[in-house]
Amino acid sequence: MSQPGDDPYPPVVPAPGRDARAPGVTRDIYGMPAFVSFAVRDIEAARDWYTRGLDFIDLFSVPGPTGVPLLVHLRRWRFQDILLRPADGEVVPGTTVTLSIAAVVGELDALADRARRHGGGEVEGPADTPWNTRDLRTRDPDGNVVIFTAPRPPEDTDPAFSARIRDLADHQLG
Repeated sequence: MSQPGDDPYPPVVPAPGRDARAPGVTRDIYGMPAFVSFAVRDIEAARDWYTRGLDFIDLFSVPGPTGVPLLVHLRRWRFQDILLRPADGEVVPGTTVTLSIAAVVGELDALADRARRHGGGEVEGPADTPWNTRDLRTRDPDGNVVIFTAPRPPEDTDPAFSARIRDLADHQLG
């Protein structure tokens, strides 16, 4: 039972820091404020890439009449949901959407290693960006791009970039 002051929806993204911890997977069912749906050639291969390679879970699957899923609902953190569905026609790699999702710096190296060992997709990074994040870029077997982006710890950021962003925010608010 909730106590007064309990937040049923704690922050989804941890504060930046070297010791930041990923919030972990949640299996609860909720109204999703946003999600992405990827059309894939081989739904089983795509599910395997995301679950075994990129640490998503198969929250649930909707079986089709032949046993091949009509839909696979994947999840990583709260509000990091991907729906996989069989493509109606040809999938052209490189013409798909890019999805960027939150991560913490401390998980990126292990996630990259896991995905590389799994194979079946592409992995670039992790690498620091000019905008004070550290990003891991992945591409599934159908060319769908998922970027795991983590804010760099304050001590590892570019102070000049941070100052420009603060100035921009002050200008927009003022």
